[in-house]
Amino acid sequence: MKTWKDCVAFHGHECGGLTIGYKASLYAIELLNLEFSADEQVVCISENDACGVDAVQVMLGCSIGKGNLLFHMRGKQAFSFYNRKTNKSVRLVLKPRPEGMTKAESFAYYQSCKPEEMFEVKEATIQLPEKARLFDSYTCECCGESTGANWIRLAGGKKLCLDCYETYDRFDV
Repeated sequence: MKTWKDCVAFHGHECGGLTIGYKASLYAIELLNLEFSADEQVVCISENDACGVDAVQVMLGCSIGKGNLLFHMRGKQAFSFYNRKTNKSVRLVLKPRPEGMTKAESFAYYQSCKPEEMFEVKEATIQLPEKARLFDSYTCECCGESTGANWIRLAGGKKLCLDCYETYDRFDV
């Protein structure tokens, strides 16, 4: 199993945010009987794009490239974890920390907490996403760059990428 030191090596430094993701991962491992995800067995939907996400990648093998690390940006220190093998899930929401702490005190506080002291356990509210799809690629007939089929638009009989396609919206000008 990966360790705190592995998370720090990946992230580049120790910080409170990394600790949050590390402890969330440990708690999810315990609650859902998770193992490192070689493919898409474990899924994490993070509600933030902060430091803790790096720990989730290291500890659980969730990554954007594999399609099992997704973002539902809400600016919250909250993570929904899914175990595809058992169809069980959990949403972990960071509890408020004592106010008035310095950065160093906050780091020490999170390091000293047990995961169950840090997080409120809730039911995952976002449905488990389907596994990642593979899309055919097409060449944009304007810029010449290859683009996945899901992101191609037709305009004037030409296949255009989203950068070259001009959207039509009479109300948002």
